[in-house]
Amino acid sequence: MVAPLRVGIAGLGTVGAEVVRVIEQQQRTLAARCGRPVRVVAVTARSKAKKRGVDLSGIRWAKSPLAIATDPEVDCFVELIGGVDEPAGPAIEAALAAGKSVVTANKALIAKHGLKLAALAEKHGVALNYEAAVGAAIPVIKTLREGLAGTDIHRIYGILNGTCNYILTRMEQEGLSFDACLKDAQRLGYAEANPAFDIDGHDTAQKLSILASLAFGTKVAQSAVHVEGITSITPEDLRAAADLGYRVKLLGVAVRTPQGIEQRVHPTMVPKTSSIAQVMGVTNAVTIDGDGIPPITLVGAGAGAAATASAVVADIADVARGIRAEPFGRPVGKLKVITKAPMQRHEGGYYLRLMARDHAGTAATIATRLAEQEISIESIVQRQPERAMDANGKPLKSAPVPVILITYATSEDAVRRALQAVQRDKVISGRPQVIRIEKN
Repeated sequence: MVAPLRVGIAGLGTVGAEVVRVIEQQQRTLAARCGRPVRVVAVTARSKAKKRGVDLSGIRWAKSPLAIATDPEVDCFVELIGGVDEPAGPAIEAALAAGKSVVTANKALIAKHGLKLAALAEKHGVALNYEAAVGAAIPVIKTLREGLAGTDIHRIYGILNGTCNYILTRMEQEGLSFDACLKDAQRLGYAEANPAFDIDGHDTAQKLSILASLAFGTKVAQSAVHVEGITSITPEDLRAAADLGYRVKLLGVAVRTPQGIEQRVHPTMVPKTSSIAQVMGVTNAVTIDGDGIPPITLVGAGAGAAATASAVVADIADVARGIRAEPFGRPVGKLKVITKAPMQRHEGGYYLRLMARDHAGTAATIATRLAEQEISIESIVQRQPERAMDANGKPLKSAPVPVILITYATSEDAVRRALQAVQRDKVISGRPQVIRIEKN
């Protein structure tokens, strides 16, 4: 009989406990698919007494993650603690150095230290699997690393944060403010008490940097990603997008350009007819464009105990089968260095919302400034508010009028120069809203 794969798990939160439960429930299926049994033999967590809803009898309790990582009775080390430093990082390094394959869901650790860990895995001939780090149940890591190994990829983009997608969905469908939706997301557990990491786009940026490495053979570099969040998005923007045939999503986009690999995270207008526009609520999605294939869109649960555990167990199953792919699709020494591409060079269509002063010549001034930068307008919408009246029934001084413009493809730099000139002309009030448009 083939010896079982002996698994040690560090971290028994909701995901870790679910991994234990799935392995126990799927023993026969895993043994049949992997050609050998899979057994959890050791676990560790902060509290041994905590009730976790799984049977841990017969499983050894280790003193620390490092103890499991160096335990000669463990073949595969599973890290589900989180964090980029101790204890997760040193424990993974120790496991790899001891010749153990590692499975992790730790996107922050992979984004920051993934190259060093991948080099260690290569040196010791073991696997470093992290499918659950991006998109949870969506098998995008395996798709890029293995399924599309022979495909030249041009662009990869997606909804990589369920919190932001939930907020934008509620704002669009119910006309609620950003703040109201955020509070509800926190109440339901979709957003943290301090949600900045999600809503400012940094969670998406970490995930995008990993996907870009796999797609384009570059070194993981979160610092090379241009990042904007969703806090500036208003119900007015979402209504205007709907009227113009678009929907607003927070996208992470990595694309090959003549200037190199462009990586960006920002609110984006996508055509309502596109696959990614149909993805609502906390669901995630990733679209891959490559040579010789129509766009592939993978959709699924991007978070949650069951979804994340599913990906973790799939990675463990690969270890049991003896499958070992290069962590980033190719040897670390062959990954190219990437630098941050200036957003000024980004080309595409833009949505502009300006609060125009209701004066003669305002529209002409705006049009002139856009024309000076060779920006062509695809469509324009002016929303005329109702005129307020005084006690005598006479119109009060007019408030600024929302003017919404959709441009044809132009450069980021041209848009910024035109808007700066419009602001200097003092024909608009407040800060212009700028949202990039991503075509199919």
